[in-house]
Amino acid sequence: MNIVDELKWRGAVNQTTDEQDLRALTDEKKIGLYCGVDPTGDSLHIGHLIPFMMLKRFQLQGHHPVIVIGGGTGAIGDPSGKNSERVLQTMDQVQHNKEALTAQMENLFGTDNFRIVDNYDWLSKLSLLDFLRDYGKLFNVNTMLNKEVVATRLEVGISFTEFTYQILQSIDYLHLYQHEDVQLQVGGADQWGNITAGIDLIHKIEGADARAHALTIPLMLKADGTKFGKTAGGAIWLDPEKTTPYEFYQFWINQDDRDVIKYLKYFTFLSEDEIKALQQEVNNQPEKRVAQRRLAQEVTKFVHGKQAVIEAEHITQALFSGEVADLSVDEIEQGFKNMPSVQVNGETKNIVLWLVDDTKIEPSRRQAREDVKNGAIRINGEKITDLEADINPADHFDGKFVIVRRGKKKYFLVRINK
Repeated sequence: MNIVDELKWRGAVNQTTDEQDLRALTDEKKIGLYCGVDPTGDSLHIGHLIPFMMLKRFQLQGHHPVIVIGGGTGAIGDPSGKNSERVLQTMDQVQHNKEALTAQMENLFGTDNFRIVDNYDWLSKLSLLDFLRDYGKLFNVNTMLNKEVVATRLEVGISFTEFTYQILQSIDYLHLYQHEDVQLQVGGADQWGNITAGIDLIHKIEGADARAHALTIPLMLKADGTKFGKTAGGAIWLDPEKTTPYEFYQFWINQDDRDVIKYLKYFTFLSEDEIKALQQEVNNQPEKRVAQRRLAQEVTKFVHGKQAVIEAEHITQALFSGEVADLSVDEIEQGFKNMPSVQVNGETKNIVLWLVDDTKIEPSRRQAREDVKNGAIRINGEKITDLEADINPADHFDGKFVIVRRGKKKYFLVRINK
């Protein structure tokens, strides 16, 4: 199947400049293509992942993806679509973010048949006069004003700096066309104006018959109409320090039945037959959530590796069953990151006094005694019914944690001060 046809089956094509020629071009040769990301932060989130999944699909078919880390444009800031200017970052911030994003991209794409470049390398060499004479002269202000990303800002105002961002992005495309044999730029739906401006620049300098293409991806909305990737807790990051692999896995496994097949098409490399089989599972046995689990496995493996999937499923099963004693210290850090926690000293103490005086898990000694006698308290997965039992924090988890479960589902993580 031609890569363009595969992307259309997956629902991943919003607009193309010349679909027929792009299909012909990708049949003729293995093309270079690119997507850019500015280092405005030190991690990508799953919203960023969408266009890079497209590049990965091209890579798997033998094409040559190039990623532009915008060390130059990131120092300027693109029009955000919000009614305000971006706050300019220091060059030290840009450099730190660039290094972090580069590491994430190398993790996703490997090192074969793939390049990361920094547009600072060519944009920083432009003098003001060169910029105005060689490029500014080729851009019509009226046309630039009609680009959606600019037009939406005209009422509240836009600085000259952000206004000229589309020229810089166009220069990127021209540079990659000339030096990296790139003939396709991929981006989100909101990037259409900037990408086509780059194609126009290529045609003006290289000739009208230059084969340069644009492909944008639809804005992804959930079945309830809200924007994909946003949760009550904030963005879902690719950085495991910001969003643990367990949290990442849980995000995907909790997707709505109405969305899961769409996400399997977008975010996994499963075949059409495999996804059709999962669609049948959703139709016939939705309560088993087979499709959601496969989605969580595939995306977590792609971003964090196979071991992260094993750990995420181990944590999930342990929390569901209550058998937490076999969790590792790292798994506890992941699984209990957002659960209620308290810090206590590490001395051995009677369970009732410990639950009330030290951890404040129980509101009173009377309630603590009642819960212990009724079997409602589990310490590190073990039910405790003896009111004379002692809690020794050194017994498990290298003396760093005690896991308390009160009732069927209420967990507390007790961190032990050293």
